[in-house]
Formats: sequence, C-alpha cells, structure tokens
Amino acid sequence: MSDLASLAAEASACTRCSLAESRTQVVFGMGNPDADLVLVGEGPGAEEDRQGLPFVGRSGQLLDRLVREEMGLTREHCYVMNAVKCRPPGNRDPRPDELAACRPWFDAQLAAIRPRVVVTLGNVATRAVLGTTEGITRLRGRTFPLDDAVVIPTFHPAAVLRGGGQAMAQMRADLVRAKLALAGAPTA
Repeated sequence: MSDLASLAAEASACTRCSLAESRTQVVFGMGNPDADLVLVGEGPGAEEDRQGLPFVGRSGQLLDRLVREEMGLTREHCYVMNAVKCRPPGNRDPRPDELAACRPWFDAQLAAIRPRVVVTLGNVATRAVLGTTEGITRLRGRTFPLDDAVVIPTFHPAAVLRGGGQAMAQMRADLVRAKLALAGAPTA
C-alpha cells in the first residue's frame, strides 16, 4: 500500500464503517502525489460524493481561490483529501468510530505523499489529525509538529463563507503561515 493509485483502488471497496452503506463512491483525494502541501477536510459532501472528488462545491472554489491568492499554488501543486472518505448522511460530522475506521487510509495517504505541510480545514479535520478535543478557534494561528511535517489548522471554507470578513482574514493569515512553512521560514 505504498502508492496512491493502489491505495485508492483498495479504498474504493472499503466497508470498514457504516458510511459505506450510503455512499455513492469513495472520495479518496486528488492532486499531486509528490506534493509538499496537503489540505485536509472532514469528509465529502453531496457534490463530492456525486463526483468522487474532494472540495468541488462552493467551499472548494473558495479554497482554490485563497490557496492561489495567498500561496500562489493550484491543485496541481498540492494534494486535497478528507479525514473520512465517504459522505456522512445529511452532511453531519463524522463520528469517532468512522474517523477511526478511515484513519488507516488517511495515514497511508500521508505516508505515500510525505508532505512537509498539512493544512487542516475546520474542527473535525484538525481534531482528527492532532488527536485533540480543542476547537479550531483556539488552535488556528499556531503550528504543530506531525512526524516530518507541520500541521497548520485553519477554518473550513464553508465556515468562512458563513463567517464573514474576520474569518476570511484569519484563514488568509493561516495560508500565509503555510506558505512560510513551505519556504522553510519559522511559523511560530
């Protein structure tokens, strides 16, 4: 299970949790398999489940725009994935057992990609990656170690769409922090 294509093929038949019962398809991830930057969301929504790609709706459009504007990168330069690979019913947050069932896929993806920077998008992704119960409001604005990478938590783009100017400015600042981390500059 070392390369992403074989991982994706294996994951497409996954039945480790009840999310497999209601999904249209597994949304494994997309982007550059050699990326230094990985963007992690919580789980696929309805449009992602339909298309089989992460962050393809309004949130994804905002994410693409902010990453381009603040980091000078496109999806071809990074890898985009979720903490769980199947859509939770009604777009609810993934449950702890679902996150745990998907964790081997998540860990294998990161091991195959070997990014230097992981940007977590929102509470669920941040808590899953960092193994914490603290909320995104307290965690964002800081950098955390993760193996050979650093984690930079920020808001989920959907929250920014609802949250207005302050949330947008904070997410932009977090993406600048990620850009600095990619360049090897201190981000504390």
